[in-house]
Amino acid sequence: MAGSRIPGPIGTSGLPQALDDGTMTRSLSPLPSPIGILPPSDGTRSNKDMRADQIRMAQNKDYLQKANVKAFIGAIAAAEGGDYNLKFGGVKGKKNDKWQFSDYKTHPGAGADGKTTAAGMYQINKSTWNEMGAKMGLSDFSPETQDLLAVEILRTIHIIDNIVAGDIDTALKAASRRWAALPQGPNEGGRYNQPYMSYEKFIDTYKKLGGSVR
Repeated sequence: MAGSRIPGPIGTSGLPQALDDGTMTRSLSPLPSPIGILPPSDGTRSNKDMRADQIRMAQNKDYLQKANVKAFIGAIAAAEGGDYNLKFGGVKGKKNDKWQFSDYKTHPGAGADGKTTAAGMYQINKSTWNEMGAKMGLSDFSPETQDLLAVEILRTIHIIDNIVAGDIDTALKAASRRWAALPQGPNEGGRYNQPYMSYEKFIDTYKKLGGSVR
């Protein structure tokens, strides 16, 4: 989470330790990424002609078009309180915040405490950016890349199909391990000794962003 909350163990937000961790925002950016899948000279391309990272990125772009996925990462972002241009310690909406960044060519690095690298809309840390970005051949930290990284995290923890199907309770069980600001499920708080969004508010935010629950 942007602000003073200490991020957690594995690439989004989390445990009450000074670990280098990161996570997600409210709405998806309309800004296009300079990185994409380059078409062949004849304008066509089959999967066998594409590298594995290009296929992975194309799949994640498809997931981003699904209403439930878009709403779920938007709700995570709302819980985390980040923004596409904020390092750890930044305050969303604050003018001239010293922890804002404007260079999206790479991960912006450490924030307010000089060591925590959680950054961006989903407060994704540098090690997670390296790991997840490599799966898609991405080396920037643009708004679109941040969205794609969030989807990749959901795929890595094996809940993307649950989200597409509207099984949000199951998805939260796993996602709350990656983002400390998330509730674990109905009548449950967050996993860690950190501020978190209530289950009811998460579901309400998710639905307002266009998500459905089965």
